[in-house]
Amino acid sequence: MTLEELTTWIFDEYSVEPDHPFPMDDISCVFRHADNRKWFAITMNIPYRTLGIPRNGNVDVLNVKCDPFVAGPLREKPGFRPAYHMNKDKWITILLDGSAPKEDITALLAMSWQMTAVKERKRKHVPADEEI
Repeated sequence: MTLEELTTWIFDEYSVEPDHPFPMDDISCVFRHADNRKWFAITMNIPYRTLGIPRNGNVDVLNVKCDPFVAGPLREKPGFRPAYHMNKDKWITILLDGSAPKEDITALLAMSWQMTAVKERKRKHVPADEEI
């Protein structure tokens, strides 16, 4: 999945446009929930070597929030790395160079969307003998 395909997929699925919150960086994009403004994804263009990959040049990457139990095994697969510039327990970096399957990327975006969504508030327990 390329950066352009990703941006289109996110818009089609969640109606979210990319945001450019970093004044000195017009390449990185943040994707946020409209209601709570929380990030569910960020894209960046970084050197392969920054990710510990012995290769020249830069790569587009996607960071998504991820269940730590899912992130651990994923880091062993091609196209997935410990999160760059984010909490490595709760986020994962996905290379957008064709090495990660599209199905995995979209599933992880869905997980990130859910994990960063507004949570329903728990209602206080009302004893059975009290009227509401």
